[in-house]
Parts: sequence; C-alpha cells; structure tokens
Amino acid sequence: MLDGLKNSLSDAIKKIVKSSGIDEELIKELSKDVQRALLQSDVNVRLVLDITKHLEERALNEIPPPGLSRKDHIIKILYDELSKLLGNESDFNFKPGTQNKIILLGIQGSGKTTVASKLAKFLSRQGYKVGVIGADTYRPGALVQLKTMCEKSNVEVYGEESNKDSPNIVKNGLKHFEGQPLDVILIDTAGRHKEEKDLLEEMERINKVADPDLALLVIDGTIGQQCFNQAEAFHNTIPVGGIIITKLDSSAKGGGALAASAATGAQIMYIGTGERIDDLEKFSPTRFVGRLLGMGDIQAVLDLAKRLENEGDDVRMKRISSGKMNMDDFFYQLEEVTKVGSLKGLLDSMPGLSGMVKNDQVDQMEDRVSKWRYIIQSMTKEEKADPDLLNSSRIKRIARGSGWPEGEVKELVKNYKNSKNMMKASKGRQMQGTLRKMGLG
Repeated sequence: MLDGLKNSLSDAIKKIVKSSGIDEELIKELSKDVQRALLQSDVNVRLVLDITKHLEERALNEIPPPGLSRKDHIIKILYDELSKLLGNESDFNFKPGTQNKIILLGIQGSGKTTVASKLAKFLSRQGYKVGVIGADTYRPGALVQLKTMCEKSNVEVYGEESNKDSPNIVKNGLKHFEGQPLDVILIDTAGRHKEEKDLLEEMERINKVADPDLALLVIDGTIGQQCFNQAEAFHNTIPVGGIIITKLDSSAKGGGALAASAATGAQIMYIGTGERIDDLEKFSPTRFVGRLLGMGDIQAVLDLAKRLENEGDDVRMKRISSGKMNMDDFFYQLEEVTKVGSLKGLLDSMPGLSGMVKNDQVDQMEDRVSKWRYIIQSMTKEEKADPDLLNSSRIKRIARGSGWPEGEVKELVKNYKNSKNMMKASKGRQMQGTLRKMGLG
C-alpha cells in the first residue's frame, strides 16, 4: 500500500533511528526528507509545508516525557502531524427506528458503484437492513452492474433503466422503500467533474429530493494532485460528511487522495483495497500512518508516550528530590520556569525573590535555556542519564552537533552539577541558590 510514500518515509525515519545524537541539522534534514516524500506522493504543497513546519518546530522545541527516547518522540511528532490529514477513526452514527439515507458522490471512474455494493455487504454483515437506489443514468450498464453485485448480499436495488431523470429516480426509490424495515438506504449517483456545472446542479437537485443524513465522497486513490480541488468542488455543492478512498491496493500516489479530508474537513471512513466485494475495510489513521512510517502499529509508542506524560512528573520529582537528577531533569526544571508566561512576573510573585532579578538577567537566563536546549538535544541517551561521562572528546562532539562553543557546553555541565549538589543539600528548596550560582541572583 502506497509503497513509494512508505519507502521514502521509512528511509527518513531510519536516519533518525541510526543517528548517534539528535541536533538541529538532523531535524531540518528530516523535515526536507518528509517534504520530498509527500510531494512525490502528490500531497498538496500547502499541506506539505504546514506539516513540515510544525514537525520542525515541535522537534526542536519539545522536550520528550521522561522515559521516552528523543528518537521515539520525534517519530510520535511526525505521526501527529501526518494524522492531522486523516482525522480520527470514525463510524456511522445511524439513528435507530428510521431509514438513514447515505448519498455517494465522486467523479466518473472513482468506483462509486463498486463501493455502493461493497458498503451494502459490509453494513449487512453488521446486522443492518440495507436498500440501494441506482441513480447513475449516464454510464451504460451502471444499474446492471449494481444489481449484479448487490445480489451477492441479498440487497434489493431500485432503479429505472429507461428513466434519465436522476432526481425523479431517487424520489421514486425512496417511495418504493418507504415502509420497509430498512436501517440504511444507499444512493448511487453519476460520476461528475468539478467543471461540469450541469451535473453539479443535478447533484444539488438530487440532494434536495433525497435530503440525506450523510454525503460520502468516493475518491480514486490514483488521481493525485487534482484530488484536492475535486473534493473542494463537491464539498461546496453538498457538504461532505465522510470519505471513502478506493484503489489503494495498487496506488503509489495516494497522498493526493489523503488530502481530500483536508479539503473537506471530513473524516476518511473506509478504504477499498481490492476488486472483491469484501475488499472494503474501516479506516484506522493509527494503523495507516504506522504502515507509512514502516513501524507496523505505532499505537504502542503513542500509549507509552501518554503513560509517561501522566507518570513522568511524579517519577521525575522523586528522582530530583533524592539527589539523582539527570540532565533531562535539570533542563525540565529550567523549562518549567521559563514557560510559565513571563519569567520576570513569576519570580516577582515568589516570596523572597520579588525585585531580586533584573530584566536583563531574566533575558540572559531565557537565552541560556534556549542555547542549552540544543546542547542537551545533541547528547546521547547515556550522556543525559549520566553527565559524568562527558569528557573532552564528548564535549567537542556535542559542541559541533549543537552549533555552540565548547565553553557553553562546559557552562551547562557546571550549572547542572551545582544544581544537583544543592538539591542534595536542600532537598528541593533550590530556586534562589540556582539563580545565584547561574550569576542571576
């Protein structure tokens, strides 16, 4: 599935996984690799730039929760940003005791008729009673094809071979099924193009007659860039509530189809993965993006991240107060101080510190935290866990990776050690001493 995009993203991820340390240069390289992969898969340029901009900003600025490696955290960020294209897993919200009407839209050749029969069988297997109206009056043989495929599921199809008035067929079909114990009525329509105004106007008339509970846009996974504009044109005619993507079994350019959800704001609900009537599956963004990233189901990483975020603060504070603080813990403390609105305002509100710190000293502290972020990100997992490992050769490597002089790395290590020693002595009451040791108090 989407082999081209999958291979490109997997190659980009491998660079992160195999690196000895994460620095700004590597993150920017990842951003460019992801850009290239998405553009080659025909994802809309604007969406690509949005995704990679957020990826870069978050990867540079976010600190992973304690216990989650920086590499896994960056993969999670990439997952988050790709998932914004796809939304959350969603399903039909059928109203009980009524006939729920679903209309299928899409351009000619997108596979609506096949999807109608596949969806009819899928819903029948779930215990719903389904009827289908064939209102495609433009494609020869469309009604015969629909009836033949739906017979396999024992689903009745209403259609009028000699009638070319689609809105009239829909009206008659609804009347035919009226009173029958059906849960769902699927309405198959003719394929149309965003430039075919007469067909779009006909679609409006069908929509008025049908008054559907849901409009599903059927998108061909192979059409590429034009998908975004097509989806937008349909959505402007009839508000699209869900998307089904077809032909993902053979497509290497499905990125354009994924962008349809961004154009309409609708969720991808189902995907067609083959020719057989059973080849329709519920769409799972987690599994899908996991496949693209070459990681199988990424849910394990996401669950770990969530669990660590919830547990992390308690574990971290116990470690800090017991004098076993590591470099991540030290930076966490500084981040917590600087991210709570204005640092100056925070310090002024604390008893014993009000008026102690001047504005230029606050700026100096915030500058140092910004520099130290890049330095710490350039350390290996082992170095952050045990900064005593930092000898001269390691400091040189970290300086090169972070883009800051060796003196700044040494200054960071010095302040870390001072803070750790004070934590042991004062059992947590270190704010004033830390400021003084940093030359800011």
